[in-house]
Amino acid sequence: MRLALFQPEIAGNVGTILRIGACFGVPIDLIEPMGFPWSDRSRKRAAMDYDDRAEVRRHADWDAFADALTGRLVLFTTRGGTALPDARFESEDTLLFGSESAGAPDFVHRHAQLAVRIPLVAEARSLNVAVAAGIGLAEALRQTQGFAS
Repeated sequence: MRLALFQPEIAGNVGTILRIGACFGVPIDLIEPMGFPWSDRSRKRAAMDYDDRAEVRRHADWDAFADALTGRLVLFTTRGGTALPDARFESEDTLLFGSESAGAPDFVHRHAQLAVRIPLVAEARSLNVAVAAGIGLAEALRQTQGFAS
C-alpha cells in the first residue's frame, strides 16, 4: 500500500500526510511540481518529528511516477464512480489524491484502475486532502489487514 499526492500545493497538508504515512508504515509518493519548496517550515511543523521517519519518493512529473508505479492506481476524487464503502482494495494499491485546488486532471483519471469518492452530505463540496487521505488509507488498511499489530 502507498499514498501518492499529485502536485500538492500546501506544505502543511503534505506534512500531515507524511505523518500519517510514518505512523502506519505506508510510503508516500509526491508528484511534482509542488506549490512550495521541499524545505518549507510548515511541512516540517505539520509532520513534527515524523518527517524523517516517513518513506518519501519524489517524482519529477507524472510520467516519472507512472513509470515507477506498481500495483493498481486508486484515485480518490469527488468524481469517483465507486463510493468508499463499495470499493475493494488490494495490498499493493497506490492511493492517489489530487492537488488541493484542482484535484486530478482528466489524464490522471484515465490512468486510474479505480476512482473512489468519499460520500459526503449534499451540502459539502469536498474534504481537506489530508483528511481524505487518512479516511481512504484507514479503509484500505482495514480491508487488507494492513494495520500494524
